[in-house]
Amino acid sequence: MTTTRLLAHTVEKPWGRTDIPSHIASADGTRVGEVWFSPEQDKALPLLVKYIFTSEKLSVQVHPNDAQAQEQGLAGGKSECWYILDSEPDARLGIGLTRDLTPEELRTTALNGSIEGLMDWKPVEPGSFYYIPAGTVHAIGGGVTLVEVQQNNDVTYRLYDYGRPRELHLDQAIAVSVAQPYAMPDRIVPITAGERLVAGPDTPFILDMVQGDSDTQRQVEGDMLWFIPLAGVGTIDGQAWRKGECWLVEGKATITAQEKMSALIAYLP
Repeated sequence: MTTTRLLAHTVEKPWGRTDIPSHIASADGTRVGEVWFSPEQDKALPLLVKYIFTSEKLSVQVHPNDAQAQEQGLAGGKSECWYILDSEPDARLGIGLTRDLTPEELRTTALNGSIEGLMDWKPVEPGSFYYIPAGTVHAIGGGVTLVEVQQNNDVTYRLYDYGRPRELHLDQAIAVSVAQPYAMPDRIVPITAGERLVAGPDTPFILDMVQGDSDTQRQVEGDMLWFIPLAGVGTIDGQAWRKGECWLVEGKATITAQEKMSALIAYLP
């Protein structure tokens, strides 16, 4: 049984921000777009936890599922989810399309840029939560701070990038896109809620929002689970934790809340 605080790695992005909360990372004047959490040793984990900070829209993109990725010789696909921690008043997430598109229509709209207007740009606020299954056409808008939990496979196909000089992957993207409206309901999950966020026979991970009152303990157990504290302070197996971190538990752990705790916990099914 091991309990390890994962290392935070800042990733500079042109669409990132300099106002990164100090409890997560130091921006040092650079435009940080992502903070990734990984083990000190070079060890591949099945899930990746990130914080994402945006000042402008990210590309319109899509990810394959496991079977589609493995057909191309890749390790696996990528489903992911987003929990919004902070957002500007006009912040949006593009999730799915406003109508069904044929593969030919998807290609045409990606090439002429009209896909941007066909995205379902959903207004968001702190607590907005979306699970993004592989195949969902999506884009993160500007002005959001979010936690992302995803399958740890680096496979992204860009459909449209607002004229930026970056490579598109139209053939691969069109082959795996479910070019239709997003089927799941919008959800607002307060940081104070205790709720299961992701679960199902086809999901590659389970995600819970959990709470703990001051001076209480919680036992967690799993082959692998990720503890992502969003509020509070405490200990995990005697080691001090605080918000903005990510811990990997392999086996069992005791989480103590010294102040009222809110956290995400991701498990493998």
